[in-house]
Amino acid sequence: MDESHSRPYKKWQIPGLPSRPETDSRYLLNAEEKILQAISARAPVPETLNEICSALDCQIGNTVSLISTSTGRDTSAAGTARTAARLGMYVFSSTKIIDGLAGELGSLETYSCDSRAPSTSEFQLIERALLLAALAITREKKAVDRATSRISENRPVQRRVLEWPVS
Repeated sequence: MDESHSRPYKKWQIPGLPSRPETDSRYLLNAEEKILQAISARAPVPETLNEICSALDCQIGNTVSLISTSTGRDTSAAGTARTAARLGMYVFSSTKIIDGLAGELGSLETYSCDSRAPSTSEFQLIERALLLAALAITREKKAVDRATSRISENRPVQRRVLEWPVS
């Protein structure tokens, strides 16, 4: 990617990790605050979703997360799971990102180095990540919908012009 394109958004990246992120709730609050700032500042959604995955992976540990949007490239969860299995990773969590009004917005898949299920606290982290992802995707969808509705409102209407009979 062009470095000059991503430079303005460097301020939204989450700062260096603390020595023990699982015991440092300040890291979680700081990461969530940065993500919310990025969403409200209309930072590019792919970068915001990547930050959500990075924060989730750092909090849980030994995981890799992936958010796929329904508007983006069509990737199959089964294909991603097969690729992860070839790399020695196990499905840790696979959840749909849902918005009450718009329906399914995408999915959040998390893969772990160990074959295990999320604990209660890890499940709460996943739920927070789902809410942040839904917020970012919904905000982008609304902006796109507003832009396309403005374009159609400004489109000139072609009408048939009636001519007066010449006498």
